[in-house]
Amino acid sequence: MAVKSDIEIAQAATLKPIQEIADNLGIPDDALIPYGHDKAKISAEFLKKIDGNENGKLILVTAVSPTPAGEGKTTTTVGLGDAMALIGKKAIMCLREPSLGPCFGMKGGAAGGGYAQVVPMSDINLHFTGDFHAIGAANNLLAALIDNHMHWENQLNIDPRRVTWRRVVDMNDRALRTVTSGLGGFHNGVVREAGFDITVASEIMAIFCLATDLEDLEKRLGNIVLGYTRENEPVTVRELSAHGAMTALLRDALQPNLVQTMENNPSLMHGGPFANIAHGCNSVMATKAGLKLSDYVITEAGFGADLGAEKFLNIKCRKAELSPDAVVLVATIKALKMQGGVAKADLGEENVAALKDGCKNLERHMRNLAKFGVPVTVAINRYTADTDAEVETVRAFCENFGVRAINCTHWADGGKGTTELAEHVVELCDSGAAQFRTLYSDDMSLWEKTATIAREIYGAEDIIADKKVREQFAKFEREGYGKYPICMAKTQYSFSTDPNLLGAPTGHHVPIREIRLAAGAEFIVVVCGAIMPSCPCPDCRVCRPRMRFALTKMAGSRACSRRPPAAGDPRKKSLLRARKVGQFSPSCARSSAALHMAQIGVLGHPFTVQVVEPL
Repeated sequence: MAVKSDIEIAQAATLKPIQEIADNLGIPDDALIPYGHDKAKISAEFLKKIDGNENGKLILVTAVSPTPAGEGKTTTTVGLGDAMALIGKKAIMCLREPSLGPCFGMKGGAAGGGYAQVVPMSDINLHFTGDFHAIGAANNLLAALIDNHMHWENQLNIDPRRVTWRRVVDMNDRALRTVTSGLGGFHNGVVREAGFDITVASEIMAIFCLATDLEDLEKRLGNIVLGYTRENEPVTVRELSAHGAMTALLRDALQPNLVQTMENNPSLMHGGPFANIAHGCNSVMATKAGLKLSDYVITEAGFGADLGAEKFLNIKCRKAELSPDAVVLVATIKALKMQGGVAKADLGEENVAALKDGCKNLERHMRNLAKFGVPVTVAINRYTADTDAEVETVRAFCENFGVRAINCTHWADGGKGTTELAEHVVELCDSGAAQFRTLYSDDMSLWEKTATIAREIYGAEDIIADKKVREQFAKFEREGYGKYPICMAKTQYSFSTDPNLLGAPTGHHVPIREIRLAAGAEFIVVVCGAIMPSCPCPDCRVCRPRMRFALTKMAGSRACSRRPPAAGDPRKKSLLRARKVGQFSPSCARSSAALHMAQIGVLGHPFTVQVVEPL
């Protein structure tokens, strides 16, 4: 018998009228703004009325480092929510809305899967209630106003070369990443280099998900730094008087969306920033509404725990004054085998040895989450190809660290496949064991905050950056942004910045390519990865595969050579030998030689650098 697809399962679901779902939460009909019969928004006026209600328990669902297809955080969140209802608990799920980019890309939709889905699935994965279109319109309104202002008097003296605000489209369209706008003559505006991001990468999406009400949204929109003057002074949206019009476009979208699961349990879906380039959490308004409406709120954060969970705990909880009571860490056998070195084509075969090796990744995530003072349990999101021996291997591994790992079959069985997990999560929440704390304080420097994340979460030795980036850190602190939290932007596939460096690497260095100010969202985006697009040495041959070479630093110059310099060369400061392995050695990470090797690494050949002949 053929296995039904997600869409076939979703289309066969029996949905209840959304008013009935709302009534079970104590939401009256006049507080709903219906979008058809099966989805609705909850009015802002009603949310104000319930603000005095006691908060429920907050549960975060996160995951190990993911495979390209994802590990089922949304599916597990839905399965757990349905299981809560089966064991007699009043719970609500708070999820992110899907983006059209991934929906039409390799990842697909984001409404769960199998028999653990939110519905109507096709509506949710497409236009839903139009929130993302409203965010895109507000973003592009600002872009149009900037260009129009520069075309006419340009009273704010905006430098076209220093406009940082980009247009957005909710689609994967690489051809629009960098464009030249204003072509076609004088009446078409100022000619300048511009570009498009995907909608979920817009700062407005981050602001939308961190705002507490409409007034807070307008204030944050006004704080956005859209670019700089010719004197390199920041220009804000408030100076352009655009924040009011942008808020008007977002007024209706800011009200949370109510939908249901296939088992007719409530779910709030609102907002959807990515976790590798933004903070990866649903809206604060939806989460707080859930806490006032139910006894248990189950929410998820994007990608692995090193990205989504770290930002949920360090950014969202800090800003919204939330305190989680438990964390569910989702793991799949295939993801752990991939972390253990198994090729994608072979993930369906039993391989306990590789699984044990890949469990190092799971261990790192468990240890990281423990640093935030919140109890953790592991949900094994089981696939049909997983064997009992593999599941038992993960369960026994987690037991060694005092963490309970539970076999979950919600994809095939819905809520009843996750009741054991639900009972354990309730036990954790009600135990009072949570002693939540953030990883760093507001008063730490921006550089040290970034280094703390790299060391404590990524297992890195340190961070490295060139002089220009270091100066930007200092500049943001001088301008009054030093107390902002850090939002790391890096690959989701590894703890390092190399997506091919799997498992739980240590001793590597995190190169910082650039940092960006998100003054409206009130965090600093730190973009990690290769520092330069090419090697600075014109005669360098180091990007040849498997080549060993020496890097010599001379007074006033830098040179690459296959042969080491002559002994006693007075210009020699250090001799370094490198080999192609994929990370930086701690011994010389802060030297210009290490920066040089980082530049070489972007050509496709990452290296370890080691001092083999000191001064």
